[in-house]
Amino acid sequence: MSNDPERSKTTLEELALRLAGKLTPLNGNFSYTCIHPIAEEDLRQYLHDPIAAISPALAATLPRIGIILAPFVEKANSKSAGSIATERPLESRHVPSAVLEHGGVLFVALGVKDVEVADYHYQFYNALAGVVAARWPLDVQERFFRTIREELSSEVHGEVDEKSWHLKQALLRRQTNVRKETKLFRDYAKQAFEDTLTLYLHGTCCDIDVETGPRQMPSRYLRRRLELLMSLYPPPEGYAVLPEQLKSR
Repeated sequence: MSNDPERSKTTLEELALRLAGKLTPLNGNFSYTCIHPIAEEDLRQYLHDPIAAISPALAATLPRIGIILAPFVEKANSKSAGSIATERPLESRHVPSAVLEHGGVLFVALGVKDVEVADYHYQFYNALAGVVAARWPLDVQERFFRTIREELSSEVHGEVDEKSWHLKQALLRRQTNVRKETKLFRDYAKQAFEDTLTLYLHGTCCDIDVETGPRQMPSRYLRRRLELLMSLYPPPEGYAVLPEQLKSR
C-alpha cells in the first residue's frame, strides 16, 4: 500500500462515476457496495437490519440511495464532496459520512473501519436524517416549526444533540424574538429536526438509551417530538419506539 496519503484516497465524485450501474440492489430504493471488506454474514447488521427498521412512509420520500461501506471518509473540500480513504485521516479531516448526488443516485459513503456496529447504526441514521432534512416537505417543516416555537415560548432547556444545542444557543443569544422565522431560526429548527429524526430512526432499530446531561432536553418534550415523528413516519409493522410500545410488542 502506498504511503502517499493522496494516493490512498478516492474522491466521492470519482467513485460515483466508477460505480454507475454497478451497485448491488437491496430492498426498496437502496443499493450498496463495499470498499472495505465485510463478511457476507455481517451485511445483515450493516445493511438489512437498519434498512428494514425505516418507516415505509419515510422510505417513500427518499431518492435512490447507494450506500458505500468504506474504510474511512474524509471531509469535503472546495473540489470534492468528500473522499474515501484507506488510512485514517487526521482527526480534523475525519468525518463519519459524506453524500453526493450523481446520475439519479444519492451516494452515501459511510466509514466502517474501527467503528462498533452500534456507532455505525447511529452514523447510518444520522446520514439518512441529513438527507431527509435537506428535502423535508413544507407540511413537515410547518409542523416541526410549530413544535419548536412552542418549546421556545416555554423556554425549554436543552436539545437532542450537540449541533442543535449550539445553534439553539446562537438563536437565543442573537435574536430577541426567537419565534420569528429568520435564517437563525430555520437553521436551528432544521438541525433539531435532523438530530431528533436520527434518534427516532436509531431508536426504532435498536434498544438505545438517551444520555442524560446538562444539555439534554427534558424527556416530556423529547417525547412530544418523537410522537410527532411517529405520526409523520410510523414505524414498520413489528417495530416500536417508546418504552410502552416495547412492553406491548
